[in-house]
Amino acid sequence: MNKTKILIVEDELITAESLSMDLQKLDYQVVGIVSSGEKAINKALETNPNLILMDIMLRGEIDGITAAEIIKKSLNIPIIYLTAYADLKTLERAKSTQPYGYLVKPYKLIDISTTITIAMAKYQEDVKIQENLVEQTKLNNLKTHALATASHDLRNPLTNILGYTELLRDYGEEIPEDKRKRYFDFIKSAVGEMNDSLEDLLLISQAEEGKLDIHIEDFDLVKFLNYLIAEYSNLSEKHDLQYVSNKEKYFVCLDRKILRHIISNLLSNAIKYSPKGGDIKVKLECNHDKILLSVEDQGIGIPDDYKHKLFQVFERATNVGSIKGNGLGLSIVKKAVELHHGKIYVESQEGQGSKFTVTLPRYHNH
Repeated sequence: MNKTKILIVEDELITAESLSMDLQKLDYQVVGIVSSGEKAINKALETNPNLILMDIMLRGEIDGITAAEIIKKSLNIPIIYLTAYADLKTLERAKSTQPYGYLVKPYKLIDISTTITIAMAKYQEDVKIQENLVEQTKLNNLKTHALATASHDLRNPLTNILGYTELLRDYGEEIPEDKRKRYFDFIKSAVGEMNDSLEDLLLISQAEEGKLDIHIEDFDLVKFLNYLIAEYSNLSEKHDLQYVSNKEKYFVCLDRKILRHIISNLLSNAIKYSPKGGDIKVKLECNHDKILLSVEDQGIGIPDDYKHKLFQVFERATNVGSIKGNGLGLSIVKKAVELHHGKIYVESQEGQGSKFTVTLPRYHNH
């Protein structure tokens, strides 16, 4: 276990050396002893200690309180003040810097130990609270963005549903049978579009909050993938989905629903982001305990300056133009892959297509 690193700021050499020996007896690591506020700032930046013991009264232009204020602007380090005496005004200044304790000279070993232990425990608690606040802010921002996305994504299909149902209600008997069927197909498609958007938002929300559960079952992956590819082959006449597998049967123990999200999003993106059509190659390689699945298209590709944001929520590349999307697909894929203890890789060049490769264990272990 790493020792707690402590910086001592004390302008009385004998007191500083005595304090250093006491700290070493308590199994702390002293990373430096400095005698002025200026040196304290430089040493803190150099060594990044876990704790600073700071004398309030220091020689020079910068006292311990001013040094502490400057250090806190750059580093989140807990500070305990050392003091023999101080007037009320000085103590109020010290209090305003939110120290984690005070040690009154002359020090007793038990006082040093107790004060540092309490200070470090309080600091860890504060760090955890801050992390929780950051995470909560992130979730709140996600929910706000999700609501805006839902509102945007659902408006068009709802408008279409309303329009076609009104046509069928008002002119149903006058509309030819083939046209009525087409209107019903439009309504069905719009409902499916809404359902997909809501599923994506629900899944990413559950994943971000750590509430996405895994439901493991045994099934034939080759048969499962055949079914999905057949489903997507009917979505576009401009694309030729080519599927190759090194196995005729291959049973896995994974979450079927989450795996469907992974494959569906990759296939959907391959079709969506190759608007001119072309081949979409799906390759499945199965060995004893590992799955390798790749989906390759001949589409618009991914700009180099966007690749680092590829799997971030609500992010879309600059070259997508008018192609519809909510920026959730790949973030869902990544989280779903990681939930199965797998990895995802991408090879892409703008204007020359993309290839996504997913590796997954054959059997999911909790």
